[in-house]
Amino acid sequence: MASLKKECLNIDLGNYVLLQNIEAKKSILNYIGLRALELNDKSLYKESLDGQEACVTVLCGKANVKVGENEYKNIGRREKNFDKNPTDSVYITNKDSFEISSDSNARVVISYAISDKVLESRLIKAEDNSVEKRGKGMNKRLVNNILPDSSTISDKLIVVEVYTDEANWSSYPPHKHDTASETETFLEEIYYHEMDKEQGFVFQRVYTDDRVLDETMSLYNKDAVMVPRGYHPVAVPYGYNSYYLNVMAGPNKEWKFHNEKDHEWIIDRKDVE
Repeated sequence: MASLKKECLNIDLGNYVLLQNIEAKKSILNYIGLRALELNDKSLYKESLDGQEACVTVLCGKANVKVGENEYKNIGRREKNFDKNPTDSVYITNKDSFEISSDSNARVVISYAISDKVLESRLIKAEDNSVEKRGKGMNKRLVNNILPDSSTISDKLIVVEVYTDEANWSSYPPHKHDTASETETFLEEIYYHEMDKEQGFVFQRVYTDDRVLDETMSLYNKDAVMVPRGYHPVAVPYGYNSYYLNVMAGPNKEWKFHNEKDHEWIIDRKDVE
């Protein structure tokens, strides 16, 4: 299997910088993709969807997103990504075309899922995100749900943002969602990582029960990880705070996961709040 890690590309394409480019069916993933872009006041990114749906999330700065005749101007609610508050996104359905531009500087992530349905493209306002705190002890994180599995806006696409504080674990205890059963769904996943300091890093391990897949990676700012199957916990070192945007999709839009039994006891620990 090819490496699961996708290092930051940082390719200057003239009017924007391409940070990540993961395409469904052209990588080890069959259902999902992701592009990350740095924009400036001269940027213009255009794309037409065919057989995919997408979600444009403005991580920081302000961007303009035009879908058909509808234009959403100056969307985005964070000056810096680590302001942590929810931000604006735009859902684009299969068969629609869209443009992204900025009047200043902005960073956006485009999440993709294979879909043959035509729905309604629309703005997802920051206040439409549900926000939740997960975990306890040294396993705490803040989650902004942009397109949770319960959302009726998208067909297959699931998109969430997760902030994990220094010296905490995330996506932990280790869990997986790679089997279609009554208690688990098959969902591929991409992690797009950022750190609050440029030199920061996190560790992520992706592994299966039989250890046929067992890869541990050091991830730096704007790197990404593809998770075709297996458990996928993240460890954040002391002194650095972590952000990642998750893209998930599979045959069915439902997030049912299975915790690794060896570590599930951590959930019931009584010595932490």
